[in-house]
Amino acid sequence: MSQPDSAVADAQAGGGAPESLAALAERHGLRRAIARPTLPAYLRQLWTRRHFILTYATSRNVSKYSESALGQLWQVLTPLLNAAVYWLMFGVILGQSKNIPNYPAFLITGVMVFTFTQRTVTGGAKSISSNLSLIRALHFPRASLPLAYAVQELQQLAWSMGVLILLVLAMGMPITWLWLLIPVSLVLQLVFNMGVSLFMARVGAFVRDMNQLLPFITRTWLYASGVFYSITERTGKLPDALRWVLEFNPAAAYIEFMRDLLIYQRFPERWAWITCVFWAVFALIVGFWYFWRAEERYGRG
Repeated sequence: MSQPDSAVADAQAGGGAPESLAALAERHGLRRAIARPTLPAYLRQLWTRRHFILTYATSRNVSKYSESALGQLWQVLTPLLNAAVYWLMFGVILGQSKNIPNYPAFLITGVMVFTFTQRTVTGGAKSISSNLSLIRALHFPRASLPLAYAVQELQQLAWSMGVLILLVLAMGMPITWLWLLIPVSLVLQLVFNMGVSLFMARVGAFVRDMNQLLPFITRTWLYASGVFYSITERTGKLPDALRWVLEFNPAAAYIEFMRDLLIYQRFPERWAWITCVFWAVFALIVGFWYFWRAEERYGRG
């Protein structure tokens, strides 16, 4: 008989009220092995594992295309091929290129910025369910996994941004001081992506149908984010409620922010700053808190 069980049995034999195992464990200073740490302690644990997060993200990037002939070039070719298909459909067939100056740069910027968020959210939703063996074998803060997926997509975006900047220069657009704000735009979007990735990681861990529903959700989000068309030109023809939804769409805000810096050579408008900062802070706080609340449940069952 184990020590806690024998203590309970002794209490019963002596005529005293039986002491619960939880009360007995607390009296002797015992704690659950995988109990959820406090929020400050959890943040400290994540910080100590920052090198693991970076290494895990880098190794996933290297291994992802290791068996393909073109290797890491697919990090650039994939968004470019997607942009080429969208340009054919929306720019040529539907005639959007007639209404929007520098439509190729306009479209490629939208595709690459939205793809950063789309792939981060999709990867985050699968980050727990795809790594159950790792979670059950090792003890570490589970938030490391969706955060690593976000860092992985940031590394891929770095390649795409390099190509995008070359294309913008090739189209005759000058380098301006506004380009110094490009890292600010990417950091705000990365923070937003991390928050949504953490939120979706918990949802994907317990709602297995989410992985089937997510492609339809992100596709609808794509069409509502002004990737192929200018939201500012469309809003005047829409009802006020729908116009507000489109303008407050976080993906659209990050896309417009980047387009202002790269294509239009203008300081982003106030609504873009407010929307980008709000969604970054809101998503990170809510997503992190929501994920942390279920920390001790990941990998069980």
